[in-house]
Amino acid sequence: MKLALTTLFLFLTVTLKVFAQAPEKMSYQAIIRAQDNSLLVNSNISLRIIIHQSTASGTTVYQETHSATTNNNGLVSLEIGTGTIVTGNFSTIAWERGPYFIETQVDIAGGNNFNIIGITQLLSVPYALHAKTAERLVGAAGGTIVGSARATVLPFTTSRSIASTDINNTIECTASATLTLTSGFGSMLVGDTINLEAHNGAILTIQAPSDVTINYNSNGSAKFTSASGNVRFGFLRKTGSNSYIISGQ
Repeated sequence: MKLALTTLFLFLTVTLKVFAQAPEKMSYQAIIRAQDNSLLVNSNISLRIIIHQSTASGTTVYQETHSATTNNNGLVSLEIGTGTIVTGNFSTIAWERGPYFIETQVDIAGGNNFNIIGITQLLSVPYALHAKTAERLVGAAGGTIVGSARATVLPFTTSRSIASTDINNTIECTASATLTLTSGFGSMLVGDTINLEAHNGAILTIQAPSDVTINYNSNGSAKFTSASGNVRFGFLRKTGSNSYIISGQ
């Protein structure tokens, strides 16, 4: 049986366990279909994950394999960074030197006869891993480290509007609360960012009024729902006078 084109859902669910440092793994989900487009359900398969730097066919910086089982809907879930390593070290990938692309290969018989089913560019989620290097400030000339820039962690347990002190820092939500993106918030410039974290069962909601867009939706909202003992990471970036992009939900 040959494998048909597979629909990939990369990092729609990103749940990272709490450690003293940035977790060295990312959640991954894919739906596996056979050549006739039927779902490959309740099947033992093998997956090979390859991370390329710069282009879809660029240098391989990391490669690992997984043995996994699809569910009743043909969905397979795994954590990149926890498989059997073929080459490279996931914890030393320099995410700031991207872009990076994930190539997914599968053997639907569970062996080592892999077929390419997709190559997808990594976008926002690796910033959670990249954050561990945020204290390094790189000079414009020669890449020399010239100082230290470390985000401030801001406790967030009561609903409020966005504030100038949030910009380029980390909102740490440990009790369910809502952050409202007010219209005409001029303190945050286009390109400025805010790191978002929901901890240990808390739900962090980002809400926009009717004249503010979140991911191109007016009056939109985003929720970061954490499980007990876990952290859900996100990333907010301003893209216009009243528009924002949010990832990691």
